[in-house]
Amino acid sequence: MLISGKRTYLTLAHIAIIALSNTLVQYPFALVGFKTTWGAFSYPLIFILTDLTTRLLGQKMARKIVYYAMVPGLVCSYLIANIDAQNPLLSYNPMVLRIAFASFLAYVLGQLLDIAVFQKFRVQPKWWVAPSIANIFGNFFDTYCFFYVAFFHSTNSFLSTHWVEIATVDLVFKLLISMVSFLPLYGFILKLLLQNNTIKGITVSH
Repeated sequence: MLISGKRTYLTLAHIAIIALSNTLVQYPFALVGFKTTWGAFSYPLIFILTDLTTRLLGQKMARKIVYYAMVPGLVCSYLIANIDAQNPLLSYNPMVLRIAFASFLAYVLGQLLDIAVFQKFRVQPKWWVAPSIANIFGNFFDTYCFFYVAFFHSTNSFLSTHWVEIATVDLVFKLLISMVSFLPLYGFILKLLLQNNTIKGITVSH
């Protein structure tokens, strides 16, 4: 029952981050001369969430959460993108559908890669090694997969022209944000949970 409750909350957290990030990614802006999107500031959190789940509850549970969140995440992404485009809520819009599908594909494949890489490096003596390497691989694949599927030869002329540049800058910002803020947050939460014996019966490599 306890595990089921954790799974529900983690799944809802994944869906919320997906929906928020897919809304923010449609708003590009220039930062110190480079084009990026606001989604770069929210999406890295999902990798830290997945890494914490893998560390504390195991890779099997982490994969289950990805599977539970992927379809609701797709639906939420499509509906939110339709609202943002000022279309009727359930209307068919090829561009919006393409963005939602790109998000779905990038999320599932990127998260599964993140889990696999994290699991491979979790035995390292330093707690930060596994999430750092997993974040690099997961974010790299997720970012380029999303922007390619969503915007390559798309009807949005700006994003179609600049998707490689935006994806690259997006990736750099995601990694910087992850390493500077979300990775320390991961370490803080991990330490807090272990000190308070919130998760019992699990051996964690520090």
